[in-house]
Amino acid sequence: MDGLPDNAAVTSDEWRRAADPGRRIGSRVEHHATIASTNDRAWQLLADGQPDGLAVVADLQTAGRGRRGRAWSSPAGVNLMTSVALRPRLPAARAGLLGIAAALAVRDACSSLVPGADLLVKWPNDVVTPDGRKMAGLLLETRLDGAELAEAVIGMGINVNWRAADMPPELANRAASLCDQAGSEVSRVALLAALLAALDRELAALEHGDSPIDRLGAVSALEGRDVSIDLGERLVEGRVVGYTDEGLLQLDTDSGLQTLAIGEVVAVRGLERVPG
Repeated sequence: MDGLPDNAAVTSDEWRRAADPGRRIGSRVEHHATIASTNDRAWQLLADGQPDGLAVVADLQTAGRGRRGRAWSSPAGVNLMTSVALRPRLPAARAGLLGIAAALAVRDACSSLVPGADLLVKWPNDVVTPDGRKMAGLLLETRLDGAELAEAVIGMGINVNWRAADMPPELANRAASLCDQAGSEVSRVALLAALLAALDRELAALEHGDSPIDRLGAVSALEGRDVSIDLGERLVEGRVVGYTDEGLLQLDTDSGLQTLAIGEVVAVRGLERVPG
């Protein structure tokens, strides 16, 4: 991907160079200098009957969101904020695997541009450094049709050229960026191209019946660790012993084995930081 722009002032034409018309995911890239939410735009494209796999990218989101209704904020022109509109050919029971597959795609894309980057996946779908600093967050939104997954939008935010020295103090000790690991700026367009290609491979494998669970176990930030997980109405503690075939977390607790479909990991023993 030599020659792809790596500065903050990337034009729409340059962003479109990350697209590949022969690929399902990322066959087209729609760029916005400013948008309320790339996820909302992706849902609009699906409602309008636009092709499956279209990617929306923005330099600045004014109403970006993360899991549990949190706001997702980022300075303009330094990070990668993108959403992909999908019509997956998957049963609803495998919807959780789509988020895991997407997190693995983010990790692979980051590692392909910064080979020295040592990154892990924190269930359900964050990408973190070994000491728990957050490199990327994902938001998977789905629409079910009976037992089938009819539509999905995968929103992905990756800290690319936002140096820790420039982050607000409340984020600097909880977040990481690719440029700090690389020692120089990283091309956001090249990263988007690598991400869309990786996500295309992951979805094809998932729809073929393959599972990302073994690969998740190999790069998991949680497996074998003692954790605290906020379930909303209560806090549960235990040791992560693995994941089910559907991507649910298996936790060995004082009251026995628990299987969790959702939850917010708020503490991990052995990690210095566990970003939210």
